[in-house]
Amino acid sequence: MNKAQFKTLGLAVIETELAGIEALKLQINDNFAKACELMMACEGRIVVTGMGKSGHIGSKIAATLASTGSPAFFVHPGEASHGDLGMITSKDVVLALSNSGETGEILTILPIIKRLGVPLISLTGNPNSTLSKAASTNLDASVEKEACPLGLAPTTSTTVALVLGDALAVALLDAKGFTAEDFALSHPGGSLGRRLLLHVADVMHKGDAIPAVSEDASLKQALLEMSKKGLGMTAIVSPEQTVLGIYTDGDLRRTLDKDVDIHTAKIVDVMTKNCKTLPANILAAEALNTMQQHSINDLLIIDDDNKLIGALNMQDMLRAGVI
Repeated sequence: MNKAQFKTLGLAVIETELAGIEALKLQINDNFAKACELMMACEGRIVVTGMGKSGHIGSKIAATLASTGSPAFFVHPGEASHGDLGMITSKDVVLALSNSGETGEILTILPIIKRLGVPLISLTGNPNSTLSKAASTNLDASVEKEACPLGLAPTTSTTVALVLGDALAVALLDAKGFTAEDFALSHPGGSLGRRLLLHVADVMHKGDAIPAVSEDASLKQALLEMSKKGLGMTAIVSPEQTVLGIYTDGDLRRTLDKDVDIHTAKIVDVMTKNCKTLPANILAAEALNTMQQHSINDLLIIDDDNKLIGALNMQDMLRAGVI
């Protein structure tokens, strides 16, 4: 087996799984809509269950649902018949995954689920299976063939089930009006949490740390202020502290290209007017997006009266872990 053959086999797997996902578009139908409606109406939790590889996929689907505004958890069907079935209440919805639709451990707990009157959504590769017929609605995740050349290892079928689970989670997310702030509440740790929880007010320089000069200042005075505060820029403000403009290291390079005398020039003559400003109450990630969209490294932060209350640059974003 040489490198070319390995690559050919790898591509064949991807093409087979892509074909399975493409065919899945036909299954976004009334059954899918009913599954979404049952989950939306759920007053308790979405309980996901599945054996083997279906169980691994089900666990991921439950995690995705839970992190996107649809409280959910995974119950192992084997453990369910030995006590864990008590986790399911009459206010819940059960999502059961089984490629064959005949998984013994799931069929064993079906009577209890039915007795509780819990809505059952099945996700199977066989719409005529026992599980499919017992469900309130069935999501057809059947595939023409597995990517495994032996047709044995769950490959395409697990990928399709995962995609279908993502479709459910995202449809519910949008229907519930789930926001980035909501997402942040369940992801407080790591870089993701920092990106979503930090606001500009948490990152910006405040008070005496803000570089600022008056509109009648000279360019030399502005440069001294920039050096003193160490942010690579300074705001230019009116006596009322209203932002009139900004002067940055980039502006200095452009000024020198024009052969301006830095000892005599006035800052108002060389500053960037109508500079980009933002309020302090937005997410730092939004400020970073603004910087990237406008190809700038510095931002002035203002209050509702356009008065200067803060300043930040790309280095502040790096230190805060927003980038």
